[in-house]
Amino acid sequence: MKLKTLLIFCFIAGSFSVYAQEKETKKAPKTEKKRKVKKAKKAKEEENTFAVPDSVGVQKNYSTRIQRLIADPLTPSRAAFYSAIVPGLGQAFIGKGWKVPIVYAAIGASLYYYDVNNKEMNKYRTAYKRRLNGFFDDEFLETDIPITTEQLLLGMDFHKNYRDIAIILAAAAYMLNILDANVSAHLLQFNVNDDLSVAPNFIFDTEQTGIRVALKF
Repeated sequence: MKLKTLLIFCFIAGSFSVYAQEKETKKAPKTEKKRKVKKAKKAKEEENTFAVPDSVGVQKNYSTRIQRLIADPLTPSRAAFYSAIVPGLGQAFIGKGWKVPIVYAAIGASLYYYDVNNKEMNKYRTAYKRRLNGFFDDEFLETDIPITTEQLLLGMDFHKNYRDIAIILAAAAYMLNILDANVSAHLLQFNVNDDLSVAPNFIFDTEQTGIRVALKF
């Protein structure tokens, strides 16, 4: 009798154990699925929290004339040619008229200082030659501190050096004017699509160490 009761008890206990195991097995996929959904939702929330998108896309409305210049492959050469003939004309040709005063200011200032130093150099040279010929009636003797003949040579060399620097700067400004017209025309034709944008995203990845920078073009 006792043996029969013990067998019945073991059978009931085994049945409950199998039932509980089957229930746990059925529940496991649902729990795993919920855990994955929860993890994905958390990752999405973190991405939305820490992602810092920045768009540098710029849309421009070009005139019909500028659009023709963009489509013409000879525009950079023409702009450089025009600026070589008349400084600033190439900049005006591609619609960069605001650069024209800068071009003329650079060239004009250089030529002005060339003229000033050239005149001063000629004054010193003329006075020096007259003193060598025995004439001591130049303006440099009428100053508070009269300038000697040797000092006239130093003054002549001083203004000659600055005159040469001024003409070099004028030539450099002229060449830069041509180069600027050519480069500006090339940049005008470079990536002119209105849909172009740069969007850097700083993303903190919880599963990796460090910061990932993503650039979207």
